[in-house]
Amino acid sequence: MSLEGQSKGVDLPALQEHLCGLWSRKEQEELRQVLASSLSKMQEPLAGLLDVLEGCLTVQKGKSTILNQFILTEFMRWRTNNPQASLNGLREEGRLRLQQKALGLLTDSHPRYMDPLLEIYQLSSLKRPVLLEHVDFLHDCCCFKEALIFGVKVELQKDLDMEKMCVPLILLDKLSLVELYVRDHPDLQQRLVKLLDSWCEPNFNIQTLLSRYPNMVLSKHQRDQIQPKLLIKHVFRLMEKFCIDPGLCSNSVYKRKLYSLRFLMYKTFGEKSMSEENWRDHVQAMIEGNTELQVQLVQLLVKHCSLKTAAQWAAHYNLPRNRLPLGVWDKIQSLSPKQLEIHAVSGPPESWTPLQSDQQKYYQLPLPRENVYFVETLDEVEQCRETVLKPGGVVGMDMEWRAGFGTVSSQHVALIQLAVQDRVFLLDLCAHAISHHSSTVNFIRALLSDKNILKLGYGMSGDLRSLVSMWPELREEPMKMEGVLDLLHVHQKLQRCWSGNKRCRSVEVSEGPAEKGLSLLVQQVLGKPLNKTEQLSNWERRPLRTSQLRYAATDAYCLLDVYLVLSRDSKAFGLPEDLRSIPSVQQAKSREEKKPKEKNKQSKRREARQKVNEPHSLDDCIKVNSKYEGPTITPPELRVVCDNMLQDLGRFLRCLGVDVKMLEDSDDHKVAAELARAEGRVILTAGQPYQTLRSQVGEGRCLTLDCSEKARDQAVHVLRHFHVHLTPADIFSRCQACNCNEYLKLSREDMTRMMRERDIVSKWDDCESQAESNSWRPPEGPEFTPHCRWAPRTALDPQTFKFPSGAEVQLETVPPGLLCQIPVYFICTGCGKVFWEGTHYDRVLSQFQEVLHVSEDAATKA
Repeated sequence: MSLEGQSKGVDLPALQEHLCGLWSRKEQEELRQVLASSLSKMQEPLAGLLDVLEGCLTVQKGKSTILNQFILTEFMRWRTNNPQASLNGLREEGRLRLQQKALGLLTDSHPRYMDPLLEIYQLSSLKRPVLLEHVDFLHDCCCFKEALIFGVKVELQKDLDMEKMCVPLILLDKLSLVELYVRDHPDLQQRLVKLLDSWCEPNFNIQTLLSRYPNMVLSKHQRDQIQPKLLIKHVFRLMEKFCIDPGLCSNSVYKRKLYSLRFLMYKTFGEKSMSEENWRDHVQAMIEGNTELQVQLVQLLVKHCSLKTAAQWAAHYNLPRNRLPLGVWDKIQSLSPKQLEIHAVSGPPESWTPLQSDQQKYYQLPLPRENVYFVETLDEVEQCRETVLKPGGVVGMDMEWRAGFGTVSSQHVALIQLAVQDRVFLLDLCAHAISHHSSTVNFIRALLSDKNILKLGYGMSGDLRSLVSMWPELREEPMKMEGVLDLLHVHQKLQRCWSGNKRCRSVEVSEGPAEKGLSLLVQQVLGKPLNKTEQLSNWERRPLRTSQLRYAATDAYCLLDVYLVLSRDSKAFGLPEDLRSIPSVQQAKSREEKKPKEKNKQSKRREARQKVNEPHSLDDCIKVNSKYEGPTITPPELRVVCDNMLQDLGRFLRCLGVDVKMLEDSDDHKVAAELARAEGRVILTAGQPYQTLRSQVGEGRCLTLDCSEKARDQAVHVLRHFHVHLTPADIFSRCQACNCNEYLKLSREDMTRMMRERDIVSKWDDCESQAESNSWRPPEGPEFTPHCRWAPRTALDPQTFKFPSGAEVQLETVPPGLLCQIPVYFICTGCGKVFWEGTHYDRVLSQFQEVLHVSEDAATKA
């Protein structure tokens, strides 16, 4: 008996058509009832379910992903009251036939089908060779993602070739799926990391690898993801995540150190923001025992410094003559042994008082040297404790650790700075006497948990993570932190004010490299930034230099001054009187989670419309920490600027009616900040530019996106983040090419006349009947009525075919053969681009179905 016959009692074609109709009209409750009733009538519901799923795929031509998912979910619910719908009562032959057909649905279906199909048809119980054969089949069909997910679901990793399964997905920028594949398999984790490291070899040729997959076409973004720098980043992340020995990843470790070496050369000899002494400390630790890196150092010194300095380092490491750049060996021969020695930077003893130029340029610590105490004994810890642990006190708190260039292990805190009104204590955690002593640990625990002492910090979560990694007892006996004010959250609140609230105190941005973080806050509140020259110094060296001591004390003490100024005149900065009332990220999240969950999106929109006094512009609604909590807005109300890494996203958003400006490839990222400030736009960016751009605009005016996501998924994220109410009328309401939202509607007759005048078509046959026979759009499709501005017919010059903007109609882009099929054309008045209604409109509707809001009238028409 065929599977179709086993579900008799139900007219399957009619049922499938009915289900698709109910789904398109969003009548889910009736759909649920019809489906349950039909399943109950079927003699063999398991076979009928497969027929229904297969038929919906055919009826909706590949657009039934969400419908089939709904059907599977409802079947699982129906089965709880109908336990007889199971494979257990079937013969072996019938069970196997159903399982084989269920496997067939997994070939090119949505991954979300997999779990319910695996459970319903007990696919994991199939013999291992059958499962492996299906994985091979999926792989041969280039269904790499489905093959890997299926292999993970039925636990076939040990029987599969790791490289065969993972390499295609790595090339397709699906490394997260590969990490899922090796989870709980240490041997596979090690092989994965070694595989990625092998791609960082100097002689590795990506084209050779791609030749194994002739049918695979990689986008520019996907090719960028397999460049050495990003691969090294993934290798280091996975080494730490999977606890892999760095010795197994020599290529990545070498290249990371080489990149770090070049960075240090730039900071010291190019930007001149790092002292030579700090540079020497880091370089010696980084290249010790690695001849290749030592050779690279000498080559960089020849280029950026001097031949003499290069000769000194070459002699110091006794590098062979054949590895040295031109002229270095001769320079070594011309210098005496004394001249070849690498000496510390000489000069007079460093004064506690900074240079006059630094005093004018940077914030200065208002304490003499004798008021900065270096704590390295238990007695000194006790004296510090007595001074700091005073009820009602305010303590500035900061931590320093050595920057890890090219290392994998987490950094340990080397110094804890505690500032009170008239002194600063520097706790030396490199001193063995106090670093892990219970007195020191208990002192810091008592300080952080005392609600009667206000602790000030900036970005304290990172400091505390490093502290916990050094003191495991803080993890074993978690403390309750109280009385802590992270000025990072205050700064975020302040940035909102800076972005354009006229009632708030304005802030000037200095020329040159933009300040960021605590230095920017100090500049905004106290007028001058911090001197960050010692930020990347070696904090584990002893004794610390005077400049290091001054920097460490300043970083903690400035928190007191910032808090004092903000507290005295909080309204001038747009802040509440009690700065402690500003919630942290964790508190804001917990408050959000406590909101009633029964309110769905529709009820929230209705409430938003009822509150006529609520702000309806984006400027009024941006909240702290990029959390948008305002009312629902329309696409035109969202005004953004996309940096040059998100041009595909920008085109998608324009397609959805969002007002988008996009940076050109040659534009600097600061152009985005200038546009955002001048026009009240939100910056959309990805990757490293986020930190710089965020400091140039108000908090909430810069949103970072995952660059590994597809542009369509990024667009959905943006719409959801800003609660954008997207309707079919917003689709193509704005020109994707120039962002203009004004069109001229032109008839086929007018378009043909214009093309004939330009000699683009020589004649036009009467093709009314042909137009009727060539169905250019399905008559049942949604009506294309964009929510845009319409230009009058007089806006187009009849002689030049130009608009007032100067744009000329791009007649040459219209294929002459299209004139017989398309009755109406839409011309952008900003650039002259010609559009017409076609299948692309339906495709976009389908792509954004999950965030699209269709009215009842529109649904009825559809």
